[in-house]
Amino acid sequence: MISIPHKAKQFLVFLVKLLIVGGAFYFIYNQLANNDKLDWQKFITLFRKNQSVLGIGFILLLSILNRYFEILKWQNLAKVIHEISLHEATKQVLAALTAGIFTPNGVGEYAGKALYYPKSDTKKVVFLNLICNGIQMVLTVIFGIFGLLYFNAKFDVITTRTVAILFGGFLLILILLFSIKKIKIKGYSIEKLIHKINEIPKSVHQKNILLGLCRYLVFSHQYYFLFLAFDVDLPYLTLMAAVTSVYFLASSLPTFQFLDFAVKGSVAIYFFGILGVNEWIVVFISTLMWFLNVVLPVILGSYYVLNFKTKTVA
Repeated sequence: MISIPHKAKQFLVFLVKLLIVGGAFYFIYNQLANNDKLDWQKFITLFRKNQSVLGIGFILLLSILNRYFEILKWQNLAKVIHEISLHEATKQVLAALTAGIFTPNGVGEYAGKALYYPKSDTKKVVFLNLICNGIQMVLTVIFGIFGLLYFNAKFDVITTRTVAILFGGFLLILILLFSIKKIKIKGYSIEKLIHKINEIPKSVHQKNILLGLCRYLVFSHQYYFLFLAFDVDLPYLTLMAAVTSVYFLASSLPTFQFLDFAVKGSVAIYFFGILGVNEWIVVFISTLMWFLNVVLPVILGSYYVLNFKTKTVA
């Protein structure tokens, strides 16, 4: 086995750190600089008209709360392995977010968190991160389905028959999954997964669901308040139904973190277009949501990536 000198190893680690951070910032700049749908002049005019220190502070507070609840979720789940401080959880979440920004569906986030733990705990970390993200996805689906039903009832986007077929197909998939839960694929089965989930204390699951719910309510209402800031005057339930539908459908599509706002923006243009909202407002709000909830945490996460220390084996 070829042994790499310590200095060379340090240099390679430093190079990987630079590539992760450099790549993250390149993708962020590329999306902001080359998006021809962003009319900055209109945004500046509207911002000057509606600028409010309290309003800006409130929107920023929602971004902080969004990421804070995610950090608390990870701190809660990580104690299954061992207790970690809030600072350590913050470091792991933000660094992992930075590492996952240009990977499909943020899979780099799993590897990013695993690097903070011994190799023997890698599978546990990946599994716990799956639980962490999984509850967010479940809540997105639940709220999204109710949002779609409400939106469809008001605007008749698809027929009742199509809705019935979609729900019938969804139930059929669930029945099939549970009927073949003992079938193993590469040593894994749904039954084994359920057993693993049940091994985690109920109190941890309950707290995870509660924090996931708080996070969902924060970022969905941040979307809502941004529309109000852009003078979009629509009934609360109608606007929230559109927001939850957008999150549900956009989250169902495979994408990269750095393209997240583009995917959500495209879906949002369709839904808010039905409500008569100007396209440039929808694009701007989707971009702002991405900037506040992904770009800013990635900038902070870059610091932790650059200061990451590899574990030395004795």
